[in-house]
Amino acid sequence: MRCVWCDSEYTFTGGEKMSFDEIFVKLDEFGCNLVEVTGGEPLAQKAVFAFITELCDRGFEVLIETGGFVSTESVDPRAAIILDVKCPASGEAERNHWPNLERLRSDKDEVKFVVADLNDWDFAKQIIERYDLASRTNEILISPVHGIDMRPIAEAIAQSGLRVRFNLQLHKYVWGADVHGV
Repeated sequence: MRCVWCDSEYTFTGGEKMSFDEIFVKLDEFGCNLVEVTGGEPLAQKAVFAFITELCDRGFEVLIETGGFVSTESVDPRAAIILDVKCPASGEAERNHWPNLERLRSDKDEVKFVVADLNDWDFAKQIIERYDLASRTNEILISPVHGIDMRPIAEAIAQSGLRVRFNLQLHKYVWGADVHGV
C-alpha cells in the first residue's frame, strides 16, 4: 500500500517499509496516543509535514525530534519539537539552523545538547543564555555522549545553577551503543 499524499513509503520501528495508512493501522493496534517522529532528520522528508498534520488531526500527541538543520517553521504547531543543537565536538555545529531556537515554545518544546566535554557544556551555556532558552523552552536537556566520563559534566551542571536536565541516552545503556531501531 502506498501513501495517498506523497506516493512514498516510510520505515516504522522494526525496519519494514510502511505507508502512512499502514502506520495508522499499526498505531490503532498499539492503542497508543503518543507518536514521536524521529530518525535521521525527519524534517528533510517533504511528506513528513503532511504526516505530522494528519497525526495531529487524528488526535495523537506528536513529538518531533529534529537534528536542528532543517527549519521547523512548517511543522504543525500542535506538535512538540525536541530540537537537537549540535555542539562543537560533534563537528556539525556550523549546520545548526539558529532561527529554530527563536520558534521554540515554553509550553511544549524541548532543546537538547549532546555534550562530549566541558567545552561543549560551555557552548551549551552560551546558547542557553543567548537565546534565553530557560524561558523559551519547556525543558533543556544535556545529554553526555555515551561512553565518556560524565562526572565532570554532571558536576559542572550541578554547580551552574541552570534549570537543565541531565539526560542519559538510556537506550544505549539498555540495548548497547550499536543497536538501532529501539
